[in-house]
Amino acid sequence: QVQLVESGGGLVQAGGSLRLSCAASGGIFTVNTMGWYRQVPGKQRELVATITSGGSTNYADSVKGRFTISRDNAKNMVYLQMNSLKPEDTAVYYCKMATWSRDYWGQGTQVTVSS
Repeated sequence: QVQLVESGGGLVQAGGSLRLSCAASGGIFTVNTMGWYRQVPGKQRELVATITSGGSTNYADSVKGRFTISRDNAKNMVYLQMNSLKPEDTAVYYCKMATWSRDYWGQGTQVTVSS
């Protein structure tokens, strides 16, 4: 059974930084694409960043140049370094593992950026 547990969210002032972590267990972490998504109430969940098993990354235009996704396959961890945070980055951030059969999601971690 795949489990994803996010951590690192919190309250930060605009311009500040946070680092989110996602610990994965129960799956073949090294072969799967991992991603971070976010959602605000009343809106659809949106892509923030993804990273393939080979390390190729993809970012939403809104976070390019400010956020960095990375992974540590030895530790089954994926990270999201968020710099220059803006109030519009406020959301619940979710970690996702995309496997050949289905997607798995974590429970989410709240990020709140005050102006």
